[in-house]
Amino acid sequence: MPEDVLQGWLQALLNGVVSGSLLALPALGFSAIFAVLRFPNFAVGALATAGAYAAWVVNARLGLPVGAGVAAAFLVAALVGVLLEAAALERLGRGGALMKAIGSLAMAMVLENALRFAFGNDLQAFDLPLARDMLLGPVRIGPQQINNFLVAIAVMAALWAFLALTPLGRSMRAVADNPDLARLKGVNPRRIALITVAAGAGLCGVGGTLIGLDTAIDPLLGGRVLLSVFAAAVLGGLGSIPGAVAGAFVIGIAEEFTVLALSPSYRMAVGFVVILAVLTVRPAGLLGSRAA
Repeated sequence: MPEDVLQGWLQALLNGVVSGSLLALPALGFSAIFAVLRFPNFAVGALATAGAYAAWVVNARLGLPVGAGVAAAFLVAALVGVLLEAAALERLGRGGALMKAIGSLAMAMVLENALRFAFGNDLQAFDLPLARDMLLGPVRIGPQQINNFLVAIAVMAALWAFLALTPLGRSMRAVADNPDLARLKGVNPRRIALITVAAGAGLCGVGGTLIGLDTAIDPLLGGRVLLSVFAAAVLGGLGSIPGAVAGAFVIGIAEEFTVLALSPSYRMAVGFVVILAVLTVRPAGLLGSRAA
């Protein structure tokens, strides 16, 4: 194999792993909301954008560190997500999951245009120090890519610990498994639903911020990654937290390898080809549970 071809493959693999880690956070938010509320919330892309802008304001306009911006992204996106759920989407629940899904698309458009009105359409960059890329053998990686990857892994680990080790996390899993049985055990499903929306939306906000740190932000940031996030959640198994992570890495790597042979405009199409290939063999997704 020619050395330049091998180098291109290794570079695509590295970029795909980093890209997958960034996609994993909004995919986790999407899957968590689906697991508890049982509808696909397509506002996650707009929530990612809202979080990214909150982080940008804290960092670029207020002059605070990026870490403070990431925390602001989580809080702002969580608050907006809960407001959308309590003020609009919850009321649409009587019409079923399809009505709520359509409502979430409408809310995404409203939020996206509100951000466009507030911040304009121009690209905005974070206030980051200039740093040279590092060479790891034949591949190149930027310091910001490393930071983004480590933050994404830390957030995923914190989410796992929250779900596995805290009473609130166990209540969320109980509602996701069987809301009626959880109610009999004294768990308030509506309270858990709102907490889940807050956590899921917050994850989207952090994911949007990390994507913005890797490139730049504009009002369409979340819309550009929404299909990839949805593909990752479906591929891993809707409602499966580990599946969302696995699906995000598969989609991220597949999209990066696509660039080696095709135009970048085909990246998302290849993601859906991967979905079709996997779901043909395993309809429940990589880590989804089979229907009884």
